[in-house]
Amino acid sequence: MAGTDQFIFGVDLDGVCGDYTSSFREVTAEYLGVPVESLPLERSWDFEEWGFVEGDYERIHRVAVLERRILRDLPVIDGAADALWRLSDAGIWIRIITHRLFIRYFHELAVSQTIHWLDHHGIPYWDLCFMKEKSQVGADIYVEDSPDNIASLRASGNYTICFGNSTNRHIDNPRATTWDEVYELVKTRPGHESQMTFDSI
Repeated sequence: MAGTDQFIFGVDLDGVCGDYTSSFREVTAEYLGVPVESLPLERSWDFEEWGFVEGDYERIHRVAVLERRILRDLPVIDGAADALWRLSDAGIWIRIITHRLFIRYFHELAVSQTIHWLDHHGIPYWDLCFMKEKSQVGADIYVEDSPDNIASLRASGNYTICFGNSTNRHIDNPRATTWDEVYELVKTRPGHESQMTFDSI
């Protein structure tokens, strides 16, 4: 795979680079016919606080992508593009790894909306991988918010930064709640000193 001789940073999108919860909340409120304020932004991974039962997430997510183009219009998380450019300029290979193809028959829309969003917000990347098992893609460092993905990556021996939010407060360090903190964790991780040239914040 291209770039394998470089230090590779595996970057998740939803909840890490893009504010999925706020956008999905608006679609969900409209779909359920409830006030948006009734759906708390502080939520668990399975949306228990929103009253979801089995099948609700997949059904509403399909509407969000097919009808509302949610993956094209997510707000970008503050500092993501700037920090990723600084890491890229330092010589780190940015590999986007996202699991957005988990519902059948709308892969083309999911992929095209993702690429539009990345380009529109100026997110640098050299690889774009749509994968469930992220450890199979390969990276030297990962940043991720899914508790299950973090546990799986770390169990496989991968250094994984938990991008903190309400779904993963129980996950141990290394953690970051801002992209400045992500930058510092990547910058100080041993293994790339001879190849990279970092600036300072």
